[in-house]
Amino acid sequence: MAETTVEDSDVTQNPLSDGDQRVYFVPYSIHSVDFRWWKEAQDSLIGVLDAKEGTLYTASPASFYAGPMKIINSILFNSDPAFNLRREDCNGQSNGQNDVGVSGREFALVTGEMWLQALKWHSDSKVAVKNGRKFSAAEADMSDVYPLQLRLSVLRETDSLGVRISKKDNAVEFFRRACKIFNVESEVLRIWDFSGQTTLFLINDRNKLPKDSQKQPDQEILLELQVYGLSDLMKCREGRKDETTVQQDSNCGASLMMKGSSVNGFIRNGPTSCGSYSESGSLGLTGLQNLGNTCFMNSALQCLAHTPKLVDYFLGDYSSEINHENPLGMDGELALAFGDLLRKLWAPGATALPPRLFKSKLARFAPQFSGFSQHDSQELLAFLLDGLHEDLNRVKCKPYTEVKDGENRSDEEVADEYWRNHLARNDSIVVDVCQGQYKSTLVCPVCKKVSVTFDPFMYLSLPLPSRMTRSMTVTVVGTDGNSKPLPYTVTVPKNGKCADLVQALSTACSLEVDETLLMVEIYNNHIIRYLEEPGDLLSLIRDGDRLVAYRLPKDIEKVPLILFMHQRLEEQYFCGKLTSSWKEFAIPLATRLGDHNNGSEICELYLRLLNPFLLPAKSTVKNSDTIEDTATGETRNMEEAISTDAKGFDSHSDAELQFYLTDDKGSVKDSKILMNDPLKLTGLTKRLNVLVCWSDKKIKQYDISPLSSLPEIFKSSFFVKRSEESVSLYNCLEAFLKEEPLGPEDMWYCPVCKKHCQASKKLDLWRLPEILVIHLKRFSYSRFMKNKLETFVDFPITDLDLSTYIPHRKGQSSNCYMLYAASNHYGSMGGGHYTAFVRHGGDRWYDFDDSHVSPISGDKIKSSAAYVLFYRRTSDGLQTAE
Repeated sequence: MAETTVEDSDVTQNPLSDGDQRVYFVPYSIHSVDFRWWKEAQDSLIGVLDAKEGTLYTASPASFYAGPMKIINSILFNSDPAFNLRREDCNGQSNGQNDVGVSGREFALVTGEMWLQALKWHSDSKVAVKNGRKFSAAEADMSDVYPLQLRLSVLRETDSLGVRISKKDNAVEFFRRACKIFNVESEVLRIWDFSGQTTLFLINDRNKLPKDSQKQPDQEILLELQVYGLSDLMKCREGRKDETTVQQDSNCGASLMMKGSSVNGFIRNGPTSCGSYSESGSLGLTGLQNLGNTCFMNSALQCLAHTPKLVDYFLGDYSSEINHENPLGMDGELALAFGDLLRKLWAPGATALPPRLFKSKLARFAPQFSGFSQHDSQELLAFLLDGLHEDLNRVKCKPYTEVKDGENRSDEEVADEYWRNHLARNDSIVVDVCQGQYKSTLVCPVCKKVSVTFDPFMYLSLPLPSRMTRSMTVTVVGTDGNSKPLPYTVTVPKNGKCADLVQALSTACSLEVDETLLMVEIYNNHIIRYLEEPGDLLSLIRDGDRLVAYRLPKDIEKVPLILFMHQRLEEQYFCGKLTSSWKEFAIPLATRLGDHNNGSEICELYLRLLNPFLLPAKSTVKNSDTIEDTATGETRNMEEAISTDAKGFDSHSDAELQFYLTDDKGSVKDSKILMNDPLKLTGLTKRLNVLVCWSDKKIKQYDISPLSSLPEIFKSSFFVKRSEESVSLYNCLEAFLKEEPLGPEDMWYCPVCKKHCQASKKLDLWRLPEILVIHLKRFSYSRFMKNKLETFVDFPITDLDLSTYIPHRKGQSSNCYMLYAASNHYGSMGGGHYTAFVRHGGDRWYDFDDSHVSPISGDKIKSSAAYVLFYRRTSDGLQTAE
C-alpha cells in the first residue's frame, strides 16, 4: 500500500494512491550477486500476472535537488540524505537483457500484489540455484520487512525525480539503514520500477491526474516503501550485525502509526509465541486461533488456504468477478471474508489470527455453524465451496437448459453436452479447479430400462468398507445350579441378527440339543429387555451394553419361567439420622418352575441355584452329602423363621431369606411367600418374578462377586484397542463405484413402467478436476445411534493413479494426483479435535493445530484420523512438489 500523508504546507497529498496497494522495495542485483527472484517468479506465473514493464532509473548525488532543504545542509550536518533519480532512455522489461549487476547495485519497486505472488512462488519453490549451489527459500529473510518514508519531488528535468529521506519521518533504526542502502557516493545505484508509481509522477498527460493535483514548485509527495530483505545484506557488507531490531507489537501483529492514525499493514511482524511457525521464509505457515470449538473450521480453512490455484486467485484481484446479482449467493460477502482471511494467512511474518470476521459471516449465512458447538469439517467445506462458487459465479443470467435423452448417441457426446450445459450456468474459480463429472447409470428391475446421466461433483464421499464382523462378549448363566456364570466372546456378522448371536453362543458354550438360550439385557441388576425375536438387529446392541444368556431346558418351554431378584438391607445416614432401606444386588437368576407350587419348593429351587457360590464351611467336608444336608437344614430353618414372621415386609426378623411375589422391575411386593402355602398363580403365567430379601448373615455365606460384575459387549480403552482395520483408498473408491440397489427412500421413477421402483445404480468417474477432494465417510448416523469408524485407510501420498477408473480419456489431462493437505479428526463422535496436515515448501509437511504450526514427519501423515484428503493433479508419472 503506497501510503501518502499531508505534512504542513510543503507536502501535498499523493494523488496517485490506488486503494491499499503498497509499494515494496526489493533487492534485484547487488555486487554481481543475482537476486532476481521477481523475474523467475514472473516467468513462472505467466497467465496469473500480466507482464509488467520496468522503468530503469540511475541514482546520482543530489547536486540539483529541488526540494525545500538544500543539499549543503545534508553535507554539513549529516542529515536527510538526498539524491536524484534519472530515467534511462531504455525501457526494458524484467527479462534481464540489460547489463545488470556488474559493479553496482540494483533494486526493484513492485506492487503489493506482485510482491505477494512472487514471494509465494519463491516460498513454494522446492530448490533454487545460487552461485552453483542449492539453497532453500528460507535462507532469505522474508519476514524482514519494514516501512521507509521517502519524499519525492519532480525536478525541472521532466525525466528526473528528487528524493529525500527525512529523520523526522522514519524511526532511528530505519533511517540508519536507509543511509546505508541509498549511499550513491561510492558506487552506482539503479532502481527498476515495476509498480508504475514513478511513471505516474513524471507523466506529462495531465488528463490522467486529478485536477486538484497540480503540483507547485518545491512541493513534495510522501511515498511509503516497504523495504524487504536488506538489513542482513547491509550486515554482510560491513561484517557486523545491527544491534537494534524492529519494534514489535505485543499483540502478535504490527500497525503503522501514520500521523496519529493506525494503519493495519498487510505485512505483520510479531512474536512467534502466538503460534505461527517461526522460521525464515515461513510464508503461509500461519495458524488460526481457536475461538471455542472452531477447530473444525480452522482445519478446513487451512486446507483451502493451501490449495494452489485457489490461493493464487484470492491473492490477486478477484473483486471484478463477484456476482452481486446471484440470488443463490451472499452478495460476495463470503468471498470477500474468505479472501481477506487468506491474504492475512499468506502475509509474510504473520502470526496466529483470530478468524472472527469470517466466522461471523459464516454464522450469518449458515446458522447451523453459529455458536460454539463442534461441527463437521466436511460439512463446512461443502458449504464454503458452494458459497464461494455462487459468490464468484461469472454467469450473471443463467440460461435455461433442457436435458435431452441419449438417443443412442455415444457417451462422449452426451457427457460433453451435459458439461457444456453445466458450464453455461456455473462458471467460477471453484468450478475451474474443484469440479469433476461422473456417469450415473440406473436400470429398472422390471423392464430393464437404462437411464444414463452425467452429473458434476465437488468432492467424492467414499464409504469405508470396514470389517464385516463384530466381537461380542455375553455371559452365559446356568439354570441347574451346577456351574458359575462364564463370559464367552464370539464373532458375529456386523449387520447380523439375534439369531446369529444365539447360534454363535450355542457353539461356544457347547449347548446340548435339549437346551436353549434366553438372551436378556441387564442394567442396574434388572432385566430391561428380552431379546427373544430372532430377527432383531445386532446393530441395536451397543458396545457398552451387558447381555446375559440363560441356559434353559428346551423340552419344557411351556413351563413358566421363574426369575429371582435379590435385595439386601443397607443402612445410611439421611438428614443426620441412620435409616435402613432395601437395595438390589447381583443379576437375576432364572430356572423353570416345574411342578413346584409352594414356598418350600421355591426356596429349594433358589438355594440350588446358589450352590456354585456357596463358600466352604469352616469344618472339613467329608462326604458329598454335606451340601445336600446343609440345604435341607437351611430349608427347615427358613420355614421356621418365616413362619414366625408372617407379617410385614419392612420388619427385620431373624429370617435369613424372605420371598415375595413382585413385578418385572422388583419394585412391588405383592405378597409374601410362606413355606407351606401354595403359590397363588392367576391365568397363564409365562414368567414368575420373585423378590428375595437377604439378611447380612446369609450374604456372608456366599461369594456373589460373579453375579455382581458383568463384562460389556466390548470394552473400549485408550490403551487397549481393537486390532486396527486397514483398507486402501482404492478399496473405498471401488465400494463407491459398486453397483447397488437404491434404498426404499430413494425410489426412481421409471418412464416406461410409469411408477417408482427400486432400481440398481452404478457410478463411474468420467471427468476429474484439477483439485480432487476425497471425503472418507467415518461418521454414521442412524435412528438410534451415532458411530465413528476408526478404520485405517492406506491412501497414496505422491502417486494416486486413477487412470484405470476413467473409461474415457480422449483429450483428458493426467489422472495422477499428489496429496497436499488432509483434514484429520481425533476422538469420538461426542467431541474430538480437528487438525490439518499441509505440504508446504517442497516436500516438507506441517501440522496445523489451531494456532500452533509445527513441522511433521512425512511418515506420520497416514493415520486412522484422516478424514478429508486434498489431491492436486500432476503430470503422468511425475510427482514433484509445486
